[in-house]
Amino acid sequence: MTAEPLTKILYAEDEADIREIAVLAIEAIGGFEIATCSSGAEVLALANEFQPQLILLDVMMPIMDGPTTLQALKQDLQLKDIPVIFLTAKIMTEEINHFKQMGAIDIIAKPFDPMTLSAQIQEIWNSHHA
Repeated sequence: MTAEPLTKILYAEDEADIREIAVLAIEAIGGFEIATCSSGAEVLALANEFQPQLILLDVMMPIMDGPTTLQALKQDLQLKDIPVIFLTAKIMTEEINHFKQMGAIDIIAKPFDPMTLSAQIQEIWNSHHA
């Protein structure tokens, strides 16, 4: 069984400079269509409209952090099956395990390499659908 091709990604990151670099990496290098937002609340508002195949979530965002956003996504019948990847500087084994137990399909360490970010996302997508 082959995975449907990944084309649409929703990315939440509260730091504008990091968001800009990721957009360049994901759109220009990876060729994906990307929508961005800066908070968990925006993810919930935009996800139904944009209908992403994958959501990238920064773990540490003000007001509604990544884990809280993931919990809210899992409670929404329209959004609960969209795979989520966390981006975080916190890459200790117990945190990675906790995020995966919450329902994240994987974690990408920050700072990420803009030249390999799209390939990393594609690899996670493919292994999730293998």
